[in-house]
Amino acid sequence: MAQTMKQWCTLMDGIDRLQMLEVSQPVNLDDDEVLVKISRVSINHRDIKKGDFKGRYAIPSEPMAVCSDASGVIVDVGGRTAANLWCKGDRVLALVRPTHHHGPTRAEHHALGIGFPQPGVLAEYRVFSATGLLRIPDSMTLDEACTLPIVGTTAWMALNWDQPIGHLRMGNGSTVLLQGTGGVCITALQQAKALGLTNDKLQRAQELGANHTLNYQTHPNWADEVLKLTNGKGVDIVVETGGPITMQQSLKAVAEGGIISAVGVLTGLTENAGQIATGLGLINRNATLKGINIGPKDRAEEMLDMYRARQIHPEIDRTFGFDEAKEALRYVRDGKHFGKVVIQVD
Repeated sequence: MAQTMKQWCTLMDGIDRLQMLEVSQPVNLDDDEVLVKISRVSINHRDIKKGDFKGRYAIPSEPMAVCSDASGVIVDVGGRTAANLWCKGDRVLALVRPTHHHGPTRAEHHALGIGFPQPGVLAEYRVFSATGLLRIPDSMTLDEACTLPIVGTTAWMALNWDQPIGHLRMGNGSTVLLQGTGGVCITALQQAKALGLTNDKLQRAQELGANHTLNYQTHPNWADEVLKLTNGKGVDIVVETGGPITMQQSLKAVAEGGIISAVGVLTGLTENAGQIATGLGLINRNATLKGINIGPKDRAEEMLDMYRARQIHPEIDRTFGFDEAKEALRYVRDGKHFGKVVIQVD
């Protein structure tokens, strides 16, 4: 009798309708595939969007597993190609776009994206391409490692997208503005401090290394405060997570010739009427607006090398049990988290 496993699945009809299903455990592996026993899964806003759906994504013909980031242990190796890279017992984390190894993201990379359009990782076992995995640093737990594929690489690219591999933006006096205390910004905060940059972004953030913190609710015009803190100069890099509502403040806060790395649109997709056009704001500041869409395998490897060398440990807000997946997704959707939220699968 075939062995079975459990996985959380969706028909793109909302978090409340997620189902835990019992399905057949994968048995047959291709030469270049490995079977991973999933240990931990972390939640991203990408998963929330694909959990509330709102008609943005195609409805799958049958329930598919959710979530994109996972860590685990290899329990079976398909053939010689996979065996040249991995052994049973190796601890690995999965790339959300397993074929995106170098350069810009292309349509074929999106087509193979884990969590959508391909099945996700919130399951007890999953088959992966052997080249779509990264080795977990010995200093890092499975809980910590599962937080890095999306937010770790995205934060890394937000700080270093314009730097050649091996030539990082380190200790050059640049200032960084981080919006919020979610996964990407807290990860970028840790990376920026390790790189020797200074950070402008509440007590826990300061404990992690932020030089200054601003509460956007009590300082809605927070760009003015940023300019005061930087003696009118502005910051060299803004990690922009808000979208239309925060973009105007980012344009005021960025320094002449600075960079706005746009990694999210938490405030919506349309601009408010009556505000200066984003393009004109960029011209006025002679700034660069760069869209960040995760990043390739080689930059993720570069990021992990720094975590090894600097002994960085990702910030985990809370861990939920496998049976509590719905609660975990709601917790992130409602913005209650500081850092990353993890689901313990095994």
